Amino acid sequence: MSTPAATRPATVSLRAGRFTGFMPLIALVTLMAALTAVDPDFLTQRSLTAALRTAAPLIVLAAGATLVVLCGGIDLSIAALASLSTVLLALWLPDLGGPATPAVILIAAAIGAVQGAAHVLLRIPSFIVTLGGMSILSAIALVVSGAGTVRVVDDSTVSWLDLYIGGFLPTSAAVAILLVALIALVLKVTPLQSWVSATGYTESAARLAGTPVDLVKIGVFCLSGACAGFAAVMLVSRQFSGGPTMADNLLLPAVAAIVVGGTAITGGHGSVWRSLAGALVVTLLRVGLPIVGVPSAYEQILYGAIIVVAVALTLDGSKVSTIK
Repeated sequence: MSTPAATRPATVSLRAGRFTGFMPLIALVTLMAALTAVDPDFLTQRSLTAALRTAAPLIVLAAGATLVVLCGGIDLSIAALASLSTVLLALWLPDLGGPATPAVILIAAAIGAVQGAAHVLLRIPSFIVTLGGMSILSAIALVVSGAGTVRVVDDSTVSWLDLYIGGFLPTSAAVAILLVALIALVLKVTPLQSWVSATGYTESAARLAGTPVDLVKIGVFCLSGACAGFAAVMLVSRQFSGGPTMADNLLLPAVAAIVVGGTAITGGHGSVWRSLAGALVVTLLRVGLPIVGVPSAYEQILYGAIIVVAVALTLDGSKVSTIK
């Protein structure tokens, strides 16, 4: 029996949704198989441990920024905020010790909330707000650090993130995965998931339905900032220093992780778990490029191509049908 013509678009849309849902896992398995075929030594405990250790800050950055994208926005300031946070943490650790870590995370969260409030109250697109924020935060990081690296003499309060569980699993990676699980759990057991999805699908309809759209947007920017601050803690624990550009090279990989994970850049569809898988895919690409003989100079070109292709696969056509 043939499918009625009226139901064919819905059937195609359902199949496309299923495909994008499995896309990050398919990409992850395919990439691991390809790298193992090129270098049989890649699939070893040492290589996988190094990949997970590298992926941890990226997972945290992408998880926070994913919620902003789900609301139909974008946060381009996460990498600059993380870099500034590494400088602040490196400067404050000698005097504050342990409290320096939550202090930096709280300040990063406050900066994220300020950007969210500017987006909501001034009705400025999130792209513009966070692009300006990226420039401002980068300049502040340069001034505060004296345009140089700030060494950490005593990193005992953050060094636990650079340890290993069972000699294999990096503590930073385990914490990053737990953070993703915590965010996913909070979204599931509270109205936040429906509020975020509704805001991303159709903001006007969400307002009519009683969704606190403005508070939701400010909240996700606040969480994105907090995740940037926590990613900075991971970077300092690994590098034993802070720097005004330390996390700058993570912006494109974070965006790539989100869209490769199947989160629609137009908002409303996706999850932090998908971004976790996307971050692992991006990390394997970063680790695997030298293995297949691709110069690191082509890395940014590859990320750009990945973002374009992934966006094309996950784009909600109904939201961009009027764009010429």
